Amino acid sequence: MAAAPVSPVSPTRVEHGPSGLKATWQKYGIPILVLLLATAVIVTLTRNWNTWEGSASEQVTNDAFVRGDLTPLSTKVPGLVREVKVGDYQQVHKGDVLLRLEDEDYKAQLAQAEAAVEAAKAAIVNNRRQGSLQDSRIDRAAAGIDQANAQIAAAQAGKEAVQADVLRTQEERTRQEALLNTHSTTQQKVETAIADERRLAAQAASREADLTQARTFLHSNELAVEAEKRSKSVLESQGMQLLADLHAKQAGLAVAQVNLGYTKILAPADGTVGERQVRTGQLVSPGTQVITFVENTRWVQANFRETQLTNIRIGDTAEIRIDVYPGQVIQGKVLQIAPASGSQFALLPPDNATGNFTKVVQRVPVKISLDSSALTSELRPGLSAVVKVRIRK
Repeated sequence: MAAAPVSPVSPTRVEHGPSGLKATWQKYGIPILVLLLATAVIVTLTRNWNTWEGSASEQVTNDAFVRGDLTPLSTKVPGLVREVKVGDYQQVHKGDVLLRLEDEDYKAQLAQAEAAVEAAKAAIVNNRRQGSLQDSRIDRAAAGIDQANAQIAAAQAGKEAVQADVLRTQEERTRQEALLNTHSTTQQKVETAIADERRLAAQAASREADLTQARTFLHSNELAVEAEKRSKSVLESQGMQLLADLHAKQAGLAVAQVNLGYTKILAPADGTVGERQVRTGQLVSPGTQVITFVENTRWVQANFRETQLTNIRIGDTAEIRIDVYPGQVIQGKVLQIAPASGSQFALLPPDNATGNFTKVVQRVPVKISLDSSALTSELRPGLSAVVKVRIRK
């Protein structure tokens, strides 16, 4: 059988008319236009997203948690636990005794400190009495000085009076002896004049001795006054030392009273205690954590992105939805805005000064107070929340 003839392949025709241009535009132009529009949209969103986000009238974050003051209560003094007076998660009021330590040692220390204070006070009283006695001794020595001065004055006056009589009797003796030489007087009168002179001379010597004795007595009393004053100065110095000792003993008493008070751990406010961490009979040392106290005051910490903080201000109203209470809303207000981002308060703050850098949007804590409601009292620290802040225009 003969083979069938093969017809020659004709070359493909290229259409250069309007339909060809349209097909080319649909194939290449439309995708390029869509790509350009998408690029423009992306660039526009990227360049203006922070502005649009920050200027929104409502700012919402689900990075929010209920917060409260959690205080780990610890012991200040060592001792054995006598009694734990609360159970786990129990409601307490301010001033309630949560735990007691054995306090016999501290009561004995307090009694010893009180006795030391009383002894110091008695020593001060005794010192003051000795000072009063010393004052009387000084007064007595001063009186002796006055007496000695009086004796000196009397002896001086007596001496001067006797001296006049001595001069008179000397002159009388001289005159009588002259008369006796002329036989104008008798021997008896001469002898009387001599006797009077000698008697008055003896009196003058006696007065001189009295004057010397009075001066000696004066000097003795002056020395006595000086000695008594020095003794008084010593007592005054001892009094200051005893007063300082009293202050030290009173400070020791205050320390003993404070240490005795530390044997009781009290609730600092109304709230709830956590799980007990010590038991009766356990030996604790200073700093041992015994229980955690949670105060009743609650607030919400909302961690907004830094791009959301453009217009958030203190006093803006907020709506809080707690995950554990779906469908319920708590009203609140922005109370404080943290002075730095949360990363700055971390144990190891980031340091982007070296190496490669990837920009990460930071979070800034915002403290939101809660309006009083029945639901507020049921909140527990750590619960998750969603916060919506309304921006004031």
